[in-house]
Amino acid sequence: VQLQASGGGLVQAGGSLRLSCAASGRTFSSYAMGWFRQAPGKEREFVAGITQGGHMRYYADSVKGRFTISRDNAKNTMYLQMNSLKREDTAVYYCAANPSSTYYAPGNYNSWGQGTQVTVSS
Repeated sequence: VQLQASGGGLVQAGGSLRLSCAASGRTFSSYAMGWFRQAPGKEREFVAGITQGGHMRYYADSVKGRFTISRDNAKNTMYLQMNSLKREDTAVYYCAANPSSTYYAPGNYNSWGQGTQVTVSS
């Protein structure tokens, strides 16, 4: 599956952004999905994950209560609604598909989007 992330930008602290991840192909609904982020000089870290049907969602503690992951299988698109943004949320955000095991490890995913930059200013 090919993935393309979009929706990043510059936002003030406390603001909101919604990221989208568009997938190609007709099998999007068969893939579990995840969002990751990578700040300069840091390792890529898990942000959120969602099961194929969207019934189960997983979040990093750092974003729990502020971010919401969702998907629309009819549109082959996954979303990440980010509210109450903080400066420490600044990073390149990546979407990924089809984890082979747990959602939390980037090495478990075999398809990645190109990333979209999110910058939160104070």
